[in-house]
Amino acid sequence: MKNNILKPLIAVLLIAFVSLQMNAQKDQTISKKLKWSERMALSIMMQHKESYMIDDAITPKWDYVHGLVLTSFDELNKKHPNQKYSAYSKTYVDKLVQQDGTIDTYKLDTYNIDMVVAGRLLFDLYATTKEAKYLKALQTLRKQIEEQPRTASGGFWHKKIYPNQMWLDGLYMGEPFYAQFTVTFEDGKNLFDVAKQFELIQKNARDSKTGLFYHGWDESKQMPWANKTTGTSPNFWSRSLGWYAMALVDVLDYFPKDHPKQKELVSYLNQLANTLVKFQDKSGLWYQVTDKGAVGGNYLEASGTAMFTYAFAKGVNKGYLHKKFKTAAKKAFSGMTKHLIKVGQNGEVTITQACAVAGLGGNPYRDGSFEYYVNERKKDNDPKATGPFILAALELNK
Repeated sequence: MKNNILKPLIAVLLIAFVSLQMNAQKDQTISKKLKWSERMALSIMMQHKESYMIDDAITPKWDYVHGLVLTSFDELNKKHPNQKYSAYSKTYVDKLVQQDGTIDTYKLDTYNIDMVVAGRLLFDLYATTKEAKYLKALQTLRKQIEEQPRTASGGFWHKKIYPNQMWLDGLYMGEPFYAQFTVTFEDGKNLFDVAKQFELIQKNARDSKTGLFYHGWDESKQMPWANKTTGTSPNFWSRSLGWYAMALVDVLDYFPKDHPKQKELVSYLNQLANTLVKFQDKSGLWYQVTDKGAVGGNYLEASGTAMFTYAFAKGVNKGYLHKKFKTAAKKAFSGMTKHLIKVGQNGEVTITQACAVAGLGGNPYRDGSFEYYVNERKKDNDPKATGPFILAALELNK
């Protein structure tokens, strides 16, 4: 009698369990009907259950890759409002910004300009909540900008441990935050200083023959990687050029059209865009070492391509660039989805062929050679590719 009662109960429980599993599986499936921007964001959330885990972080840390990716989530939420996108971004900030406004893991005295960019997540949070902790954190990062060591000509050092050096990366890490802060809280009084950082790069890191920009510039010309005449590093790295392109289109958001430096910055963007299209592969993509093509292990790289795509598309949308660059951006985006993206069985999106990291100097020493760049490790769904991919998709309405 007992078994006769248990058997139907077990059967019901099994059916319920299978149903729950199927529903859970359905919840984990990313529809191909969604736009690429949402598919990528949902894939990141599937891969990293909590936003601090981006880039496979084990514990929460204040970091530029989180700032980049979560900025793309904030932009996504503006165009496709969804509480889970805004919550994913806010949760990261709230794990690190304490009630007194201090930022866990952040060390001002290292003067690492990479650590400024995540501060962009704070502006909207403060504007909507008026919580003092967000303002205090913003002010802390502004204090870093104020005290950041500079080259003799006035350019921000990339880090305290890299004296007298400006890297293209640093323009994205510091200047959009600096521009937004000075416009939001200082009536734009420091926009001239923001523009000065770009002027120094244009003057000192641009190659007159190709129009491309070298990854780094050492004003002292003391670094072993630095050209003894110009101070520039030896090669053109697409991601560093991508950081610079994104920096230009993003800082322009805060320069009024009648500002004396606005047209100058727009001209820099046009120079760069006109140069970059010359090196775009027939696939729509760009190579890791921008000007070397398919030689010696060079490869078509995801993060630089995604950054250029975003900068081109936004530049056209904002009226800074000719519409032909929208065509180039669409070609690049199509090239990424065709050649660099894999879609898993649950609809999850994976970007391949992304350089994980590259730099100059340091220990172990990085010489900026062609061989160095093409042999740095690659990482699927590296955040330097996924964040710009979302931003590009939004600008292209993809």
